[in-house]
Amino acid sequence: MAGKNPLQKCFLFIILSLNLMSLHAETGQKKTYVVHMDKSAMPSPYTNHLQWYSSKIDSVTDPKSHEEEGNRILYTYQTAFHGLAARLSKEEAEKLEKEPGVVAVIPETRYELHTTRSPKFLGLERQESERVWAERVTDHDVIVGVLDTGIWPESESFNDTGMSPVPSTWRGACETGRGFLRSNCNRKIVGARVFYRGYEAATGKIDQELEYRSPRDKDGHGTHTAATVAGSPVRGANLLGFAYGTARGMAPKARVAAYKVCWVGGCFSSDILSAVDQAVADGVHVLSISLGGGISTYSRDSLAIATFGAMEMGVFVSCSAGNGGPDPISLTNVSPWITTVGASTMDRDFPATVKLGTTRVFKGVSLYKGRTVLSRAKQYPLVYLGRNASSPDPTSFCLDGALDQHNVAGKIVICDRGVTPRVQKGQVVKRAGGVGMILTNTATNGEELVADCHLLPAVAVGEKEGKVIKEYAMTSKRATASLEILGTRVGIKPSPVVAAFSSRGPNFLSLEILKPDLLAPGVNILAAWSGDMAPSSLSSDKRRVNFNILSGTSMSCPHVSGVAALIRSRHPDWSPAAVKSALMTTAYVHDNMLEPLTDAAGAEPSSPYDHGAGHIDPLKAMDPGLVYDIGPQEYFDFLCTQELSPSQLKVFTKHSNRSCRHSLAGNNPGNLNYPAISALFPENTHVKAMTLRRTVTNVGPHVSSYKVSLSPFKGATVTVQPKTLNFTTKHQKLSYTVTFRTKLRMKRPEFGGLLWKSSTHKVRSPVIITWLPPL
Repeated sequence: MAGKNPLQKCFLFIILSLNLMSLHAETGQKKTYVVHMDKSAMPSPYTNHLQWYSSKIDSVTDPKSHEEEGNRILYTYQTAFHGLAARLSKEEAEKLEKEPGVVAVIPETRYELHTTRSPKFLGLERQESERVWAERVTDHDVIVGVLDTGIWPESESFNDTGMSPVPSTWRGACETGRGFLRSNCNRKIVGARVFYRGYEAATGKIDQELEYRSPRDKDGHGTHTAATVAGSPVRGANLLGFAYGTARGMAPKARVAAYKVCWVGGCFSSDILSAVDQAVADGVHVLSISLGGGISTYSRDSLAIATFGAMEMGVFVSCSAGNGGPDPISLTNVSPWITTVGASTMDRDFPATVKLGTTRVFKGVSLYKGRTVLSRAKQYPLVYLGRNASSPDPTSFCLDGALDQHNVAGKIVICDRGVTPRVQKGQVVKRAGGVGMILTNTATNGEELVADCHLLPAVAVGEKEGKVIKEYAMTSKRATASLEILGTRVGIKPSPVVAAFSSRGPNFLSLEILKPDLLAPGVNILAAWSGDMAPSSLSSDKRRVNFNILSGTSMSCPHVSGVAALIRSRHPDWSPAAVKSALMTTAYVHDNMLEPLTDAAGAEPSSPYDHGAGHIDPLKAMDPGLVYDIGPQEYFDFLCTQELSPSQLKVFTKHSNRSCRHSLAGNNPGNLNYPAISALFPENTHVKAMTLRRTVTNVGPHVSSYKVSLSPFKGATVTVQPKTLNFTTKHQKLSYTVTFRTKLRMKRPEFGGLLWKSSTHKVRSPVIITWLPPL
């Protein structure tokens, strides 16, 4: 059961090849490598690990280069895992990997922020439903570490009025630099650090005129995510009048520690790992990481290794799933000890309309608010420069320099979405003399609408509407249109809906582990913003705002981090796995019309490969009834099923006494005590039955009885034993088995659910059955 199937082997070979091709240095050229060391192998003559690490680097490098280049070591790591980051040539790295005590040498990886302000997307909106329960939590001593672009401390979202003194157990620091003083930290922002050695080694010195070499956030992304996690309530928050109301974080009484790891040119793994290592040493309880860098095998994924160490130290880690949707197998951050978060819409929107000369009206969205206003009573000339209404081409994307003023001056221009940022297209239209823009989705985005803070009147429409509008513009000699921006609307149905951009499963590294884990709001999120960046993030945009509206799994991740902080404040003795279980087993899979969750990419019902266990339900997650707990040794035993060599497993054994105990029955990774249940039938058609085991811990009423129910499956009969779980004490553990017997090998995975129900609680697990194609 532990062996990889041919599809997985092929997939892993491709991703490993791509990683190595893209990251290995040319002969003689120095690059940053993360070196994992076996702490227990340090010889006795050395009094500390830095001495030992330095001697290792010296043994594989030319002494002359030390005089020319100075110290090759950028960082040493000693809390979440052991090792260093160093500048090496490819030959030196290969030599070093053969040295005793060296476990692995992994090339630097470049990570990206998971916001849709990248050339693919951008967005809007924010969560309103947390008001009641957020105010119930009085424990101020949960600290969330946010790895991002820094923080804008003057934002009202980081006001510390009424907060108790910083806990004496906190070991963090407030690092100073340009634009950031020690006084910028307070009882809300309890720590702020910067990590740039890996970034500077790869790209050169930071240009202090372009960005701050300090914790201050010029970009806005880090301020937005930190405020989403734990922002203090701010009344009257809005973006240019849109989404007016009270903005507050998911855990408004929690504290924030900002770890700035992302810069204009990206986020580098050596810096990220140093931040994780430092955050754990500082004493954070939750880590929120809204970035990703593709997918690698567990032993070559430095973030997976570092977060394994964080998990061992009791730190809950939430990561964004990525914005690679709706393509399948587009996930990042898939390790089972990480909570991987996808994105969904909310019940608030920013409607706008397009009215054609035919009087036909199409619905869209927009966040435009400016001096230029198009008259509702007037129709303006409409133009589309593409050649085909159904398939975009280079002329239809409104790229910089692509529009001729003679063709667009005084007109509303239709631009296809893609290639460049959406707001930038409007800037191109404006510069060419256009008076407005209709932004049309392509097949990639379907009917998912994202509104933007445009520089001219503009409306975004779905693919179907876009085709009709483009057809009209191409066939009518005197095509005209008018645009109307309608403001903010709430109560939108259906919601939530899986965002089209949200990355999808399956998790090809380990099909037995469902990813993403769950959904949280990630479309149209209002939160605090940097005072140094325009809401459009364009340098030509001189507008400045206190709050901005963004979309991306970058926005959904901090929602989960904040709820995890609330759970930790209520249940400080719970493990990271127990917190994740509470989030997953209480998640819901129906929208506000009581229908199954749908997918914005196609309006079809979504599957657990899209929404994981479902959409977070914070109130219920505080009191889940039962939890599926997993300890560090069980996670390690899971790794022992993943065809890793002893030396590859060594990167996870910060504690040298950890070894494979084979606690997962049948050495089957499907027996990890995960809140989702995934049965993977191998290529061998003779295997017709499989039994998986789970153990639940009672965290609800001391005396309680749970009965099981199962959804039906076409390809298998599924039975659970026992059918009733009777608990008599708190924290009592009871086990059950789920047996799958194949009736008909299905070509596609089958999805369903398993529900344990008592008089007070419902504990739901998604169930997936997959039959691998016969050899």
